[in-house]
Amino acid sequence: MAKNVLILSGSFRKHGNSDLLCDEFKRGAEDAGHLVEKIYINDKNIQYCRGCGVCNNTHKCVIQDDMTEILDKMIKADVIVLATPVYFYCMNGQMKTLIDRTVPRYTEISHKDFYFIVAAADNNRANMKKTLEAFRGFTQDCLDDAREKGVIYGVGAWQSGDILNTPAMTEAYAMGKNI
Repeated sequence: MAKNVLILSGSFRKHGNSDLLCDEFKRGAEDAGHLVEKIYINDKNIQYCRGCGVCNNTHKCVIQDDMTEILDKMIKADVIVLATPVYFYCMNGQMKTLIDRTVPRYTEISHKDFYFIVAAADNNRANMKKTLEAFRGFTQDCLDDAREKGVIYGVGAWQSGDILNTPAMTEAYAMGKNI
């Protein structure tokens, strides 16, 4: 049965390393017959959460930007891929802002499969632990029945394109294909 897959690419560089891994995951998922949408979140207007608390009662954010549409897609998805370049051992600010802005309806992001893509210049996968802890803090601690299905480590990738011809590309395709 075809699944609805949403890929949220947090890269600031189109065709940067984490974004290339997203494309390969997408190709695998499409080859398996799934419906896939990739959102390049840097192209979207996503403002910072103001912590005003209005959404606690209304379940609607007071900020009028692209996050409302993205949040709708997250709720409708069966599978969500969160992808980020690693900046100083954590996700980049754009991805963190997106996660923060799920507050109005985060309780509706339930019963989903999650995949994480992290790309970094560092060669040591263990050094991606803090980035994964942040993703898991969102998915495991805040969401109901969020299931982590896989992590793709794009290590040793500093310049755009360094990830090409690495095992991570093969892993991204295989994970997408095997949803």
